[in-house]
Amino acid sequence: MRPRTFEMVEASAGTAIELRTDTVDSEIGPIVVVTNARALCALDFVDCEERMKEFLTRRFEDIVLRHEANPLGVCEKLQAYFAGELHALDGVAVDPGGTEFQQTVWSALRKIPAGTTRTYGQLAASIGRPTASRAVGLANSMNPVAIVIPCHRVIGRNASLTGYAGGLPRKQWLLRHEGALL
Repeated sequence: MRPRTFEMVEASAGTAIELRTDTVDSEIGPIVVVTNARALCALDFVDCEERMKEFLTRRFEDIVLRHEANPLGVCEKLQAYFAGELHALDGVAVDPGGTEFQQTVWSALRKIPAGTTRTYGQLAASIGRPTASRAVGLANSMNPVAIVIPCHRVIGRNASLTGYAGGLPRKQWLLRHEGALL
């Protein structure tokens, strides 16, 4: 049985944004998927649900969450990823919101191939902002679409596993799963 996710949120008639949600079981815990009509807009672990609720509340004023099995096919693609098809998430459309800078960082994250890592400095340099490693780190920490926007592939300059909202054991598992053994 899947854990219960977000409670349905009632909104003012006519002003609400309808989002679809489902939960996927994985080796590192249940994952909540939230999509709008076009793209994935949030993905996080069930035990990080409060963080996701805060993100959705900040981004969308009024929302209605409706359960839908496998919205936009994202759950099926996540299951394929966990089954070893590491490129299954590459084509998933995302709509994470965020500032222009955050979107630039998140886009650069999606260019890091599975099985490889980058440091915050390397990521900053890749977007033409070589002195912005801290800002890149902050944008990385605000990523609302875990795994699909692979913030877990960013490590400290000494190859240390630094922060991950889902917890360092999950980050380590994801990197091992992808073959980026540290």
